[in-house]
Amino acid sequence: MLDRPHFEADKESDMPLIEVHLIENVFNPEQKRQMINKLTDAMVSIEGENMRGVTWVKISEVASGEWGIGGQPLTTQAVKDLAAGRKVA
Repeated sequence: MLDRPHFEADKESDMPLIEVHLIENVFNPEQKRQMINKLTDAMVSIEGENMRGVTWVKISEVASGEWGIGGQPLTTQAVKDLAAGRKVA
């Protein structure tokens, strides 16, 4: 008889990890700080206050033009234009 691998981690040692991927130079340091704070708050509202100290938020930035949508590279300027309500070519 073959043993089936057991992948479920011990629930007491699980730490929430929230990963955020952004195009570089769209958000300033204060906005990123707010993301970290609010995403942590959202997770804690679900899992409980005891998880605050072990909730990780990781922000990774991708270089402008190195993220594509619909076959087209997305640039920092294009994201800023979208946020401002301007049409993006």
